[in-house]
Amino acid sequence: MLARDIIKIIDSIAPPKLIEKSWDNSGLQIGDLERDIKKILVTLDVSPITVKYSLDNNIDMIISHHPFFFTPIKSILQDSAKGRMITDLIKNDIIVYSIHTNLDSAENGINEVLGKHLKLLNTEVLTRSYSEKLYKIAVYVPISHSDSVREAMANSGGGFIGNYSHCTFNTKGTGTFKPREGTNPFIGEANKIEYVEEVKIETIVDERNLNNVICSMTKVHPYEEVAYDVYKLHNEGKEYGYGRVGELEKEKTLYDMALFVKEVLGCDSVKLYGNPKSKIKKVAICGGSGSAFIKDVYLKKADVYITGDIKYHDAQLALETGVSIIDAGHFYTEKIVLPYIKEFLEEAVSDDVKVISYNDKSIPFMTI
Repeated sequence: MLARDIIKIIDSIAPPKLIEKSWDNSGLQIGDLERDIKKILVTLDVSPITVKYSLDNNIDMIISHHPFFFTPIKSILQDSAKGRMITDLIKNDIIVYSIHTNLDSAENGINEVLGKHLKLLNTEVLTRSYSEKLYKIAVYVPISHSDSVREAMANSGGGFIGNYSHCTFNTKGTGTFKPREGTNPFIGEANKIEYVEEVKIETIVDERNLNNVICSMTKVHPYEEVAYDVYKLHNEGKEYGYGRVGELEKEKTLYDMALFVKEVLGCDSVKLYGNPKSKIKKVAICGGSGSAFIKDVYLKKADVYITGDIKYHDAQLALETGVSIIDAGHFYTEKIVLPYIKEFLEEAVSDDVKVISYNDKSIPFMTI
């Protein structure tokens, strides 16, 4: 498969529209989109360890969570680790593609996977980063073809409201038109006003499916020139964002919750901030570095916040607001997504493409 085809698959997991473009640098880092890919490495980081692994194992493409280039570089020097990695990747024609904030916010991204591992129920987004735009399409169609047009719109992504599909509103009326010279009307004669019993079909569609719905609708519509309107709505569509908030099936003490997190995520150790005997029912999580969302955790009235990279004063702020914290580490709260990406790719790519998940620490550290 070509790199561009694999990237399309990856973008369906972590849509580029979710990238925090003001500071994040997700996307293609190095390489040629026309490169033929046989072996893919899925990893959290592009580091000296993972680059060496790629060279030793003939990897064609690295898909990383953290971008290889976060900030602009001024030089590529062989006496620097970064320079050597860049040179090795380019010389060996290895593509690097990163999915960072878009994987954090994705519907089935890091935080969704983390919540499932921790058995959270009734989860919702902790802090919103993006809301999908919604549109209304109204199309005028003769009664004889209203069912086929309605079905085409629904099957291509239109008419979804919550867990309901095929949501439309239909109004009968009379349409008029006069075919002019050179036209080939489905109904009527040239230069004669035609009156047709029609149905106005209205349905809602998100921006992701808007073009698909319009194409499907016009394809089955009998008219040579299809009359339809598209309205941008103020209603908010699907919500994407960082972290999740959910509930435990059974209440735990903070201490028992910390032990549970340590076991499930395979942590060497965890840090616990708060009263070990306090009761935990409502849980907030954020994979990676989540200190920026402590106030959101407080506003969601969570009992505990599970994340990584908590500093001394972050913990102080949380405790002042009555929120306990379990710091399970940046690596351990994110690595759980790698097997999911591997499995997703294996189901989508051709049989001759091998996908490897690098689950070891790409940035070495130990707790003693």
